[in-house]
Parts: sequence; structure tokens; C-alpha cells
Amino acid sequence: MIRGTGALFARGILEKGSRPPYHGRLLLSCGEASGDLYAGALTRELRALAPDLAVSGLGGPQFAAAGGRLVADYRGLAVTGLTEAIAKVPRSLATLRQLVDHARGERPDALVAIDFPDFNFPLARRVKRLGIPVIYYISPQLWAWRPGRMQTMREIADRVLVIFPFEEAIYREAGVPVEFVGHPLIDLAKASQPRHDFLKARALSPAAPTIALLPGSRPNEVARILPDLVAAAELIRARVPDVQFVVARAPNLDDRLFEVAGGGRLAMTIVEGDTDAVLASADAAVTASGTATVQAALHDTPMVIVYRLSPVTYLLGRRLVRVDTFGMVNLIAGEKIVPELIQRAFTPAAVAEHVVSMLTDRARAGRIREGLARVRDRLGGPGASRRAAEAILKIARQD
Repeated sequence: MIRGTGALFARGILEKGSRPPYHGRLLLSCGEASGDLYAGALTRELRALAPDLAVSGLGGPQFAAAGGRLVADYRGLAVTGLTEAIAKVPRSLATLRQLVDHARGERPDALVAIDFPDFNFPLARRVKRLGIPVIYYISPQLWAWRPGRMQTMREIADRVLVIFPFEEAIYREAGVPVEFVGHPLIDLAKASQPRHDFLKARALSPAAPTIALLPGSRPNEVARILPDLVAAAELIRARVPDVQFVVARAPNLDDRLFEVAGGGRLAMTIVEGDTDAVLASADAAVTASGTATVQAALHDTPMVIVYRLSPVTYLLGRRLVRVDTFGMVNLIAGEKIVPELIQRAFTPAAVAEHVVSMLTDRARAGRIREGLARVRDRLGGPGASRRAAEAILKIARQD
């Protein structure tokens, strides 16, 4: 019998076979808006299963709103690219020391690391040395990018919880304890309003062709991507006169990044913090490579995937990539179902050509939607965050 519960059984407070309250502690670490979204959903499920559980760590507003205690805020740490990350090193190291000191003092039952490998790998190594189990949730794409890190994952992780079904076999073959839990966006990607209501509320026409523009969630992404999306929109408008554009703006970004989309003849509508409604209301999307591509697939929205890094980062990083496609929906599908315009291929003219084709060629749009349906089928069913929470609690409780 678990220590301290005998008297409760004797008084009949606990039913036979029931579990006593878990007064445990977890340390959680996530970076970027998508990681914070997943951390919030996970924390809600953890606290639903174990109301007395304390969860603290590195996160953002979604994590805090779900009941997590912020030891540090990830905002300001996340950038894309090898060279771009150099400027963030001092702050990253200070945050790393802060979290390790917190783990040493609080002695959590486990560390839950969510993606963000450049930060979470060093954190996991240090926390592991303290004798604290490490659970990696939303595993980084080691099979596509810097595969040598699989050895690191094998060393640091007591369990990896993966969100794509094909990842399970890859980790298992590498000798890493793994469990497929499904993709949390299945539950989270919900539009706040139907298309008609969403567009009418913003003085847009529900009958007009609508293009969603998603330039990314990090400042350096938006700065490199949005100007060319605006230029592409000018070209699209020249060929589809009644088209309208909605820019999905990630939270906590500087207004100046979006000035390029705020004026001119296009009069773009900028919507902050409601990406799912933007995608669900669009006939097509142009999106930076990342989580938003999966969101677009869940909303059955044909898309063009774009991306641009600094030239130095691209040249260095390209040597470390061992897949011939970048977009997550294409990786999941195992084929290129939507176009990708990366680095030099990302031009306003190329974007416009693909978008106009998706708006005017019903057969092409239909083929893309068939591919997106296959992607959705491979993401697992609802309840991923609950399954992840259950797996984490088993390890934390040492069941």
C-alpha cells in the first residue's frame, strides 16, 4: 500500500482500487508560440487528471493561463536560423541556469521538454544529471534535420512522445523509448467563427475569393517573408480583381513588422491571435513553413508553403538536411501535395502563379484537398493532449 493512505482506506474515504491524490511537481520547458499552445493544452489535461499537481517552468501566456507557473518567459528567445541564434546566446544561457537552479531546488518528478531542441537538449542533459526523468513531447524533427542528434535523444530521454505516426518506428529503431500519442492540433485547431460571420465582422465579403497570408510567428521570419507576400498579393489582385487578403498575425510581435501590409491599394485585413478562423475562412493560403501548415490541412485549405533564411544559415543548414521536402504536410503525406517555395524559389511571381492556379483550377484544388485529407487521416484521433498527460503522469508517479 502507498505510504500514508492506509488510514484513508480504513475510514472508507478512498474506494477500493482508487488512486490517492498526487501532490507532485513537474518542470516544463517550451519555446515559440506553437510550443506554448501545446504546453497550455497539456497543462490543462495534467491538472484535470491530477488537480494537486504543480507545473512550472519556461513557457508563455497559454501555459500560464492553463495554470502553469512561469519561472521564465520564452518570448524573446525564439528565432530561426543558426546565425540568428547567436544574438540570443546570453539570454538563453541565463534562462538555462535559472531553470536548472529551479530544478535543483524544487526537485520535480520529471522534466517535460516540448520541441525547442537548441534550448531543451542542454536543459535536459543538466536536469538528467540531477536524477530527474526527462520526457520529450513534440519531438524535434531529428529524422529530417541534424540526424546525429538522435544519439543525444537516446541519452537524455526516458520517454519520447511523438505526434506523427511514422516517427514511432524511427525512434524505436534508434533504441529510444517512444510512444505515439497523436497530434494535439486535432483538438486545438477550431475556428472561432464560421466563414460568413468571420468575414462579415471584418467588413469583408463572404462571396469573394479570400487568401490567408501567414508570415510566421518570429520577428525575423515576418521581416523576411511578409514583404514578398504583399508583393505577391499585388500580382494576384491584378489577375483576380475581387480577391481579398487576411494576414494572420501571431501575438506579441512589433507593429512595425506589419506596416508593409497595412496600407496601399490592397487594404489587407490583419487579424491577431485567431489563425484558425483565418485559415477556415480562406479559399487558399500562403504560409511560412511550420505548424501553420498542419493547421491549414486540418481546415482543408489549399496552400503554398514559403520560407526564407539568411543566406549563411541556409548554406550551413542545407548540408544537415536529409529530406527533399520541407513542409510538414508534405512530409506527413510522403509526397509533395502542396508547392514549396524555399529561399531563391520564393518570389512574388511564383507565389502569385500558384495561388491564382488554386483559385481558378478546380481540378488542382481538388487534388490538393484529397492530399490534405490523407494528411488528416495520419494525424491520429482526438485526445492527444490527454494521452500525453496520462503517459507523463505514469512516469512522474513511477507507476
